Amino acid sequence: MPAPSLDQATGIRKLHNPKPVQVFAVTSGKGGVGKTNVAVNLGVALAQQGRTTALLDADLGLANVDILLGLHPRFNLSHVIDGSRTLEEILVEGPAGLRIVPAASGLQQMADLTPTEQAGIIRAFSSLRVPLEVLIVDTAAGISGPVVNFARACQEVVVVVCDEPASLADAYAFIKLLNRDYRLFRFQILCNQVKTSGHGRQLYEKLCRVTDRYLDVTLEYFGAVPKDEAVVKSVQMQQPVVIAFPQSPAALALKSLARKVGQWPVVNTPSGQLEFFVERMIGCGTGE
Repeated sequence: MPAPSLDQATGIRKLHNPKPVQVFAVTSGKGGVGKTNVAVNLGVALAQQGRTTALLDADLGLANVDILLGLHPRFNLSHVIDGSRTLEEILVEGPAGLRIVPAASGLQQMADLTPTEQAGIIRAFSSLRVPLEVLIVDTAAGISGPVVNFARACQEVVVVVCDEPASLADAYAFIKLLNRDYRLFRFQILCNQVKTSGHGRQLYEKLCRVTDRYLDVTLEYFGAVPKDEAVVKSVQMQQPVVIAFPQSPAALALKSLARKVGQWPVVNTPSGQLEFFVERMIGCGTGE
């Protein structure tokens, strides 16, 4: 009998993506730092810039991407897991053509998926006929098994922090875990809700001082998003700030960050397509 990982990998080479796909996680050590709002707005901004983009809501127990966007998906990842729907059938189109892969909020079984079930979710991407250019994975906060597995499977890991001791401490703990136990060496740091651009750089350098002393990692300064009342208003309106208030300081910063994503290197090999994400996720889930 073939190994489970081989069974799960069936069809991976049949992906319908002719070009390499950028796959990055947006995560945080601590909740409440604006991680999902950042992920949503980056996704919309990338779509506005003409890049075919999908956002995977990987907060499997407390999904809220659909709430932020005022969407009401009929189906979600739980239907993919039970086999009643394909991944393509649950996709929801969001603002600017951003494709949303909705998770299931409040379902305990979604928060307690086995590694095989986690890998099965990712394998479902092999059925997609949408030629994606970018896949954003919005993970849950913290260091649970699913969060770690999703982060390990991505090409880039964006860690969102804000100016709170708990945020910086939890971000350090998250980076330490991925570095020490899973040999991840590069992280993108995004400072959210900052007072000035200099303030964001200061937060980044504060985190670097600790990681440089104790860890073998490279922290890249992805950028900063200012504290902006327009973000609060857009959340209340259930619209991305890049659409509701496109000239606001936060929206302009997020659009700039989306352009920066386009400068990241893309793996231009067969493993640079979605196979990269699928196979990495399967390996993480099965311990291989």
